[in-house]
Amino acid sequence: MKAKLIGYWAATVLLVFSVVSGGSAELAHRPDNVDGLVHLGYPVYFATIIGFWKVLGGLTVLAPRLPRLKEWAYAGIFFNMTGAAVSHAVSGDATWHVIVTASLALLAIASWALRPQSRTLGVLFAR
Repeated sequence: MKAKLIGYWAATVLLVFSVVSGGSAELAHRPDNVDGLVHLGYPVYFATIIGFWKVLGGLTVLAPRLPRLKEWAYAGIFFNMTGAAVSHAVSGDATWHVIVTASLALLAIASWALRPQSRTLGVLFAR
């Protein structure tokens, strides 16, 4: 049980750091982030929208309680990261872009699956 909790916190801290820092950079309209979004075919204002939701989603995953909102946050992070992986792949970007964003989607799944009972809506697997 302790290993599961350590795995949960390791996955969650890495995920939240990545999502919140990326979202903050998008909210700040850092040139490298904006250039990357434009390169993928998204309008500049998309940085504000996606950055706002990434920061809120990351903080929600980290916050205590709020189990239903956490489900939405995990889903949003997963959809964002898989969408980013596909966008990078279709745009012909370097393979590492696809791997990093897909890895963050997998990290979201790991964090979600390893959550302690107090952070879930109900039992995932009945005994």
